[in-house]
Amino acid sequence: MARRILALAIKEFLVLLKDPRGRMVILGPPFLQLIVFSYAATYDLNDIAYAVYDEDRGADAQELLAGFRHSKHFNEVAVVARDDEIAPLLDSRRVLVLIRIGPRFSRDVRLKRPARVQVIVDGRNSNTALVALGYVRQVVNRFNTRRAALAGLAAPAAKLETRAWYNPNLESRWFIVPGIVGQITLVVTLLVTALSVAREREEGTFDQTLVAPFRPAEILIGKALPGFVIGVFEASVILLVAVLGFRIPFLGSLFTLYVGLILFLFSAVGVGLMISSLAVTQQQGLLGAFLFMVPASILSGFATPILNMPPILQKLTLLNPMRYFLVILRGVFLEGTPFQLLLDQFWPMAAIGFVTFTTAALLFRRRMY
Repeated sequence: MARRILALAIKEFLVLLKDPRGRMVILGPPFLQLIVFSYAATYDLNDIAYAVYDEDRGADAQELLAGFRHSKHFNEVAVVARDDEIAPLLDSRRVLVLIRIGPRFSRDVRLKRPARVQVIVDGRNSNTALVALGYVRQVVNRFNTRRAALAGLAAPAAKLETRAWYNPNLESRWFIVPGIVGQITLVVTLLVTALSVAREREEGTFDQTLVAPFRPAEILIGKALPGFVIGVFEASVILLVAVLGFRIPFLGSLFTLYVGLILFLFSAVGVGLMISSLAVTQQQGLLGAFLFMVPASILSGFATPILNMPPILQKLTLLNPMRYFLVILRGVFLEGTPFQLLLDQFWPMAAIGFVTFTTAALLFRRRMY
């Protein structure tokens, strides 16, 4: 039995590697997605285009503006002299932020009165606007601290000090790159398995497999093995790139991570075989794979927290294996979460894999007979 399954799996590998499109699916998109997501998908803003409207032109106003000019997050692109120049800059998206300092700013600072600064932000992208406002507050707070020290003012009674655990520099790449391991592994594994049976039906070789001395379970396992092997290979390469190339800290256990990976592939391959059992053509298999991948990605917590979703969608995520694997990836990478604390993430993926494999086997037997 093992020899027959191995022969069928080798045959599947040869078909994939001989087909230029198959090689492209395995090698091309994963590494392209890794580079694009790692560099482009970030919540950090390091080049915020801003304009200055300085009606004061005093020393204190210049000191405040120097904080923006010396910050790595800001890039001054325009100086405004009149009110009617503000709207065109924001409407054309030339600037994201406009800093307006009133004519009495320096005098109010010297008299130790509240000196107001107006910040106008392009709010069309609310997330970007909130991040930009956070950086503006940092610059203004540093200015206030310096001025208070120079004026000999008493320090506030309560001072807030923040410390970020697991990601001390709050680098969004540390959060995003581990999630990409799950995203790319799901894409490749699902495509390879979802197209396996449909490809043979289109090419007319599926009947030859049926008349060969294989049991239905052996054919199913033989079709599943290439997806497992390719998924483990892709995930391992991306893990190496994440740790060695992008310097993402890996604090946990490789054993814990690979247990989660194998269970995730078990569930993903089961979904792929279900789709492949239903699809008659490769086009149908491809469409079925994308119909699963897009909701799975959105409902996984990769970009937006699951707790922010409506209650009905939160319950729907319980059927998504990506949800559990992302918790394992980020926990093992950044927190060093031990094996026993991730058991509640392991068993749902095993259950999803068991259900999908059983369903795929039933569908496959029905197609055969």
